[in-house]
Amino acid sequence: MRAAGCYRVDAVFYTGTRYDRAVKLNTDTKDRRQTIPLTGVDSLLAAVPEKMKIVCVELVEGATPLPSYQHPDNAIYIFGPEDGTIGQEIIDRADAVVYVPTVGCMNLAGSVNVVLYDRLAKSDQMMASDDLIRRSRDTNNRVKIKDESQ
Repeated sequence: MRAAGCYRVDAVFYTGTRYDRAVKLNTDTKDRRQTIPLTGVDSLLAAVPEKMKIVCVELVEGATPLPSYQHPDNAIYIFGPEDGTIGQEIIDRADAVVYVPTVGCMNLAGSVNVVLYDRLAKSDQMMASDDLIRRSRDTNNRVKIKDESQ
């Protein structure tokens, strides 16, 4: 959920019971559940809105490496679980299957962050500015780059 908030995701859907157990540990340190709809579903495919491209992120032979992938404007990203894989029926319905070309697999949070950063970096939505830094950093961070002109 933290990654979803950082990259301005509209909604998050999940299956299974793993999140329901994790929420008891209060892992959403930025309270993103307050601003981003989080919905448990029985079927991710049934939750896909019309005209939305399905992009699976999984280590599947024949998948497109993320650095060469061009993200669609309207996409839902489906990530494989840390201890399993995305089901064949979902892979078969996907408009694209991509993977992060690492040696070994990353955990789910790492994969989400890398894919969403890649999407942002390749888009025209990149908003690099000091104002963004001020709004984004934690309250204990007030470090500044030394002004060489002084």
